[in-house]
Amino acid sequence: MSEEVERRRAGRGAGGGAARRAERTAVRIECAKFIERNIPNLEILNEEALELIERNAETVLEEIGVNFVENPGALALWKAAGADVKGERVRIPRGLARQLCKTAPSSYVQHARNPERNVTIGGKGLVLAPVYGPPFVRDAEGGRRYATLADFQKFVKLGYMSKWLHHSGGTVCEPTDVPVNKRHLDMLLAHMTLSDKPFMGSVTEPGRAADSVEMSKILFGEDFVDQNTVMTSLVNINSPMTFDGIMMGALEVYAKANQACIVSPFIVGGAMAPVSVAGTLTQVLAETLAGVAYSQLVRQGAPVIMGAFVTSIDMNSGAPTFGTPEASLITYGAGQLARRLNLPYRSAGAFAGSKLPDAQAAYESANSLNMGLLAGVNFMLHACGWIEGGLVSSFEKFVMDADQLGVLHRLAQGVDISEDAQAMDAIREVGPGGHYLGCAHTQANFKQAFWRTELFDYKPFETWDEEGARDTVVLAANRVKKLLDDYRKPAIDAGIEEALNDYVARKKASMPDAFM
Repeated sequence: MSEEVERRRAGRGAGGGAARRAERTAVRIECAKFIERNIPNLEILNEEALELIERNAETVLEEIGVNFVENPGALALWKAAGADVKGERVRIPRGLARQLCKTAPSSYVQHARNPERNVTIGGKGLVLAPVYGPPFVRDAEGGRRYATLADFQKFVKLGYMSKWLHHSGGTVCEPTDVPVNKRHLDMLLAHMTLSDKPFMGSVTEPGRAADSVEMSKILFGEDFVDQNTVMTSLVNINSPMTFDGIMMGALEVYAKANQACIVSPFIVGGAMAPVSVAGTLTQVLAETLAGVAYSQLVRQGAPVIMGAFVTSIDMNSGAPTFGTPEASLITYGAGQLARRLNLPYRSAGAFAGSKLPDAQAAYESANSLNMGLLAGVNFMLHACGWIEGGLVSSFEKFVMDADQLGVLHRLAQGVDISEDAQAMDAIREVGPGGHYLGCAHTQANFKQAFWRTELFDYKPFETWDEEGARDTVVLAANRVKKLLDDYRKPAIDAGIEEALNDYVARKKASMPDAFM
């Protein structure tokens, strides 16, 4: 980090006086606080079922074991902890993984560069983050195509402009026009400068995770990153029961730096897990117990989330299916298991197997989003923008889903039973046969009484027809354009931004391009 950046940070705080003055005159972008549930979780498993699944998961770890491949350091840590290690197979004595998991925090704060955007992950909270990972994008104008860095930057801007979205996410789409070994730098730079919401780090190679930590230290300050969590990153397990060296290498980097990881099996029921709900829950628990426990072997107290990405398979085509009742049952059950471990829980999202942001996508996504709310999910990745089984990030569906996330906020509030909400004065005032449109209670409360969409059309037919009979995709395309037109870059200290750009330029210059 340059001396100039350090001087500015020490003398005037991380943002700098110029940044604060710019912030006071900038367009203010509205962002809802992360959800804090005032409703109960849906618990579908009784005590007998929970104990059975936990016992079976411990049996899997003890008798069958899990593989830690191409990672001799992990094998040494497990052996020292008391596991039975033969080759790359690790068999974990009954109770050991559960004991190790106890040092993981039940919740943690992920800091954003704008402290107003900080989120708490765990407890009754629900943090919503956008789609992650697709190599393709789709919009009404250009159709389906490989994603570019320009597409990625547009999604980051849309995420920043979306009121109900709490998190900027990570690989919102893969910018395939940038070399594989360098694109993480551009993605991190976009999240850090085009948004001031929390973001995710890179996990595709341990060195890229290290870059994520170093860039975060430039953005927040080295001491701040050493003492606080500023990233939550996704570490997938290669189900069934395989932990590869690349993902575990990234987890090791983040855990050592006290940065959070989501330890998440990638479950397609019938392909990577049993076809039964109970069998899949057993495997999910065994895998997450091993993964979370390993994070604590690397560093006790490192923040970690128990994840469960769950879908089923169409036995005719082999394609994954979404919004299904089986996936919901697994998601509800995994939430109960996570809470018994006292761990934050990641699952659900606006999942859709549809090729377009159409009725199929809407049904699948609505089922998945509501499932996540009721399952007690604390961190929801893929909350907006996902279609085609995760192969495509859709601009129109991004804003359609982001609008509907407001429904989750409203449902999570539960029912207000305050004196004003009981509305007895209104009922007395109106009496039999009247109406409530003009009564005092309605006049005092109508502006906040009902959640209102910023996308859907509720105009009379004649007005709708005169305006072009626009369907939801057309309305969404218009909203994408409006949000991007209204976008204003959040203020950032010029010295810090310069240091970030310099880091990216130096790292790119230090290695040849690689597209594999």
